[in-house]
Amino acid sequence: MKATVHSYLLNFKQPAGTSRGVLRTKESFFLRIEDAASPFGIGLGEVGVLRGLSVDDVPALEGQLAWTAKNIHLGLEELYVRNNSFPSIQFALEQAFSHLKRGFHHFETPFSRGEQGQSINGLIWMGSKDFMLDQIQLRLNEGFGTLKMKVGAISWADELTLLKGIRARFSASELILRVDANGAFDRSSIVPVLQELAALDVHSIEQPLAPSDIVGLADISASSPVPIALDESLIGVFSAAEKELLLDAVRPQYIILKPSFIGGWRGADEWIDCANARGIDWWATSALESTVGMNAIAQWTATKQLLLPQGLGTGSLYTNNIPGPLEVKNGELWTVGNVQKLWTLPNSFIPF
Repeated sequence: MKATVHSYLLNFKQPAGTSRGVLRTKESFFLRIEDAASPFGIGLGEVGVLRGLSVDDVPALEGQLAWTAKNIHLGLEELYVRNNSFPSIQFALEQAFSHLKRGFHHFETPFSRGEQGQSINGLIWMGSKDFMLDQIQLRLNEGFGTLKMKVGAISWADELTLLKGIRARFSASELILRVDANGAFDRSSIVPVLQELAALDVHSIEQPLAPSDIVGLADISASSPVPIALDESLIGVFSAAEKELLLDAVRPQYIILKPSFIGGWRGADEWIDCANARGIDWWATSALESTVGMNAIAQWTATKQLLLPQGLGTGSLYTNNIPGPLEVKNGELWTVGNVQKLWTLPNSFIPF
């Protein structure tokens, strides 16, 4: 058994606006394991680090990746523990070792067999008012029953106008609306925003305040007329005890799970156990992974038999995504075709 690490630069079809800036490219790393004893020959896992946000976006990341590849003989269990502070590597290890055993068909479910879809939300990126309006119309035309709009980049008045326009056309029973603030508000500005969102029957607001404002998040989780979902607050919280402390302190209505940020399937399952014990619901979303990581997340969520729409896209963000078996049909994510035959790795994979 041997392993190598490869880098790959994903190019956005159009600039993706967030409250932290505009994204034009997404750097990804891939852990590739070769094992002659495997029925599939290789195992591939995506290291879905997101610069400026992931806890493991540190200078030591590439060195840790190289060390992990050199010591791949230690196996999944030992390497998972040794990468405790590198959750994106932990997830890549899970994917790669699973791939060696099962191919990209990570879990046996109706979804992985192409018999059942998963409800997902259509994402509205930040930008000018006209740009966001165009995205809204496109997502509606694509048949999404849930829209998630990123807010905090343009004026709240313009964002509110967009939300009012959607709700004027579709009632809450016809269309679920979510908003994602990425910590764009503060305690002094969030209260009227929550009241205006409640008037529009908005499903939830993700990370309305910065993760550091635990007291503020706790206050609004207890009093907000709109359910609060924690997202960035989960980053860098490693142990079960720390997870329990955070959830007990804030008591949000939802948590958002990004496996690349929280230690893969295993880390996400631990968050779910902590949340379930406290009556907190959840859904999963991506960290802008390629189809490799996205497939791994989607196949895992399909094992949970969830009713809430997930935050999973496909390959539509990038001009050069890795061809894979995921497709959106009328607001649902589906596995299509033969999973094992659809994966072709780009020639531009760069080993280091």
